[in-house]
Amino acid sequence: MNGREINWIALIVVIVLFVVVAVMGFLAARWRKADDGLHSLDEWGLGGRGFGTWITWFLLGGDLYTAYTFVAVPAAMWATGAVTGFFAVPYTIVLYPIIFIIMSRLWSVSHRHGYVTSADFVGGRYGSRWLSLAVAVTGIVATMPYIALQLVGIKAVLTVLGLGSSENMLLTDLPLILAFVVLAAYTYTSGLRAPAMIAVVKDLLIYLSVIVAVIYLPIKFGGWDTIFGAAETKLGTVNQATGKPAGVFIPGGANYSAYWSLALGSALALFMYPHSVTGVLASKGRNTIRRNAAILPLYSLMLGFLALLGYVAIKAGTKPTDLDGSVNPQLVVPQLFLDHFPAWFAGVALAAIAIGALVPAAIMSIAAANLFTRNVYRDFIRPDVDAKTEASVSKIVSLVVKVGALIFVVAMDQTTAINLQLLGGIWILQTFPAVVAGLYTRWFDRWALLAGWAVGIAFGTVSAYNVLNPVTHAHFGGSVAPIPGTDFSVYIAITAFALNLIVAAVLTLVLRALKVPEGQDKTRPSDYGADETDPKVAEIERTHRFVEPGGAPPVP
Repeated sequence: MNGREINWIALIVVIVLFVVVAVMGFLAARWRKADDGLHSLDEWGLGGRGFGTWITWFLLGGDLYTAYTFVAVPAAMWATGAVTGFFAVPYTIVLYPIIFIIMSRLWSVSHRHGYVTSADFVGGRYGSRWLSLAVAVTGIVATMPYIALQLVGIKAVLTVLGLGSSENMLLTDLPLILAFVVLAAYTYTSGLRAPAMIAVVKDLLIYLSVIVAVIYLPIKFGGWDTIFGAAETKLGTVNQATGKPAGVFIPGGANYSAYWSLALGSALALFMYPHSVTGVLASKGRNTIRRNAAILPLYSLMLGFLALLGYVAIKAGTKPTDLDGSVNPQLVVPQLFLDHFPAWFAGVALAAIAIGALVPAAIMSIAAANLFTRNVYRDFIRPDVDAKTEASVSKIVSLVVKVGALIFVVAMDQTTAINLQLLGGIWILQTFPAVVAGLYTRWFDRWALLAGWAVGIAFGTVSAYNVLNPVTHAHFGGSVAPIPGTDFSVYIAITAFALNLIVAAVLTLVLRALKVPEGQDKTRPSDYGADETDPKVAEIERTHRFVEPGGAPPVP
């Protein structure tokens, strides 16, 4: 057996809070719904495109700062230090100017044309179903392991609570399966309104837990100076398997390129993920996006405090022991709360992590389903599909996506999901040229962008495969590798992205010289600055309530 006793008080608190948010998820179907119900992608998949500043803030916060973030960032700090852990803080700060400038333009053109996904925009901008399909497939494939990692967060909570046994995996996974069945049910009935409502509760619980922890725990363990000293000692200890220090307390010159490229590449990639785009398009106004870019850094402050809990766990001597007796860094934060707080408060913190998995998992499954429905089903299978059928197909696909993610966690090794999520970050950045360049210029050729995407995907995948874990020598051992022909190590996604751009630019010049026909651009310059008061946007809202599909496929 696993040797853990069930902490009943903490478990009951977690169950009660989970039931509360589940009820909220089902009730959300009645919240601000259209007269004809949630029978279009705009209503079911984008919440009626009517979320204001605060709801959008909670939604984007719940979307971007996931359960795996709360588990993995301090776990990385505890295990290997600042390069793999703390880079998440500056990357979220770098991210918000990108949101302010770029995402407001995507909101405007999407509302002018009824676009539901970034692939919708790419198809309309370049007149290419195939480029749109590439963006859609990349988004779906990159999102699947991301959803699976949310389940890793829930599984960490269940493990430290004492549920499960190394000898009975069915019993171990049953609570996780039940939680996901509930998630699937309220997402199916309420769409994006459910995670938007639940995100408020989730974020309040997270803020409460982190603020209390960063005040109380340093006092208990002798202050931050003592905590940092313990962390520096542990991370400086030589690992016998590699002959190198166990981690990096403060990055030195040798780590700078890895640190800045991870931060920059992650910032550029995050809002290419379909769930991030969904959160943006669900807001009611262009300036709603900009206001959120100004206030979302509050989450970065919270994330910085959360990351430091990894160092607190070093000083506290936290032992993250998994069911099979092995050391699992993902259990560090849940175990820290359970060891050093009253059971009821530990239950609140663990519930915050578990609920923190439900919000992004719901949004991610909705976003992936919308991509399939709009950019695969409508564009290639049934071009004349009506709005109600679109919504029905998307609901079914969202269930399939969740089942696939559940299989990832239950039937496969956790390392597989982590490796695929690592690849997902590399892959999704390769859609950046098509999406972001298209928001500002029509210079790139559609076929050149498709070729650049393919080269970036191939190079990034091979490069990631060739990185070996220094201890186990397994493939996909990290996300940093030298630029070919140099000793300069950077985030693989950045190198693949640069290669992508070069190929796209060179091929564009070649195709222009050969006078290859360009696709039809359905957008106009005025589309990119439209706000909610724009006459065309207002007319669409007033007349159709977004129940019409977003126009014909990009290419007949």
